[in-house]
Amino acid sequence: MSMLQEFKAFAVKGNVVDLAVAVIIGAAFGKIVDSLVQDVIMPIVGKIFGGLDFSNYYLPLNNQAMNLTLAEAKKAGAVLAYGNFVTILLNFVILAFIIFQMVRLINKARTLSFRKQQEVEDAAPAAPPSEDILLLREIRDALRRPEDLR
Repeated sequence: MSMLQEFKAFAVKGNVVDLAVAVIIGAAFGKIVDSLVQDVIMPIVGKIFGGLDFSNYYLPLNNQAMNLTLAEAKKAGAVLAYGNFVTILLNFVILAFIIFQMVRLINKARTLSFRKQQEVEDAAPAAPPSEDILLLREIRDALRRPEDLR
């Protein structure tokens, strides 16, 4: 089988298509969470911690002035941009928490579905045993009573 045929067989499988859809939706969802963090949460956090744009918090490493914006300080030399890191870390924590909640809900739905299936199977009347099973039971019972065999 040529490499092109193998790739075609791989790409057409359902799992690959599902994964591609999940990646696209995940990227779009990541942008939504990124906007939530940068445009809603971080301005509130910045207001609580001094009224500044939290993403501009940094420690200068090349003797830059502290009153520069992060972009200007980066042009002047190396900086430790901890405010930007905290913003991205918060973004990750929110995204991870939402994914955790989604997985929990999916697992609960699977558990409920499994329980319903078990209830249906338990409620179904048991089929009568076959003639072979009945004959084997008679033989077993006869072997348990040795006085009947004499």
